[in-house]
Amino acid sequence: MVIDSRILEKSGPRRAVRAVAVMGLALALSACTASSPPGSEFNDPYESVNRDVHAFNKEFDRVVFRPVSRAYGTVLPRYVRQRLNNVQSHFSLPADTINAGLQGRGENTVHNFFRFLVNSTVGVLGIFDPATSLGLEDRSTDFGETLFVWGAGEGAYLEVPLFGPYTQRALVGEVVDVFLNPLSFIGLDAPESYIPAGTYVTEAVDYRYEFADTVDNVLYESADSYAQLRLIYLDNRRFQLGDTSSAAAIDPYEELYGE
Repeated sequence: MVIDSRILEKSGPRRAVRAVAVMGLALALSACTASSPPGSEFNDPYESVNRDVHAFNKEFDRVVFRPVSRAYGTVLPRYVRQRLNNVQSHFSLPADTINAGLQGRGENTVHNFFRFLVNSTVGVLGIFDPATSLGLEDRSTDFGETLFVWGAGEGAYLEVPLFGPYTQRALVGEVVDVFLNPLSFIGLDAPESYIPAGTYVTEAVDYRYEFADTVDNVLYESADSYAQLRLIYLDNRRFQLGDTSSAAAIDPYEELYGE
């Protein structure tokens, strides 16, 4: 993945228009996509186009994203970078709360609500994370998972320019989650209006820096980086969702995250 798939470039009305367009495209593709052949591990009818996009994303990573992430991680101490990541995670909590409710997971709904309340106040708008020490650990979710719980199919595999790998279900879910971010609608003026996109970008850049060896290994040392990225993304996403119906529903990042 070149850039974390949650990043969006704009905030406010322009971002909303862009998001609607992307969601419409994803839904249109979903409507005309054939199901995976029986026993097939991947549903990738757009592989030719996806590979072209992957080549573009890989070059963008080499020329822009990797150097920027190295500079970012070198200049800013880890403590500062983590505080910025906390802000991004904090303002995803309203979406986490709503999605947990839509999934029928009442305990997680209440849990996420109080986590948001504690970190909004004691945690100074999410810069700090006192909620975790109080037993209100992160229980993130997304609308893609909500669609999975509702029985929506995974759809085709897609690689989106700059944003990396998705399934059609995950892409639609990602767009919906944009509208659940409170900073998208409270009418901030510049420079505050750049906070939502800025926190997405800084988190993605930080992840690129922290897991540089793993990402470099996939992108630049694999015999077929496209196939390798597709495998890792789909396996990890299916594991996150608990999708036991999919083949190879394992966690490829288990050792990476030490869980």
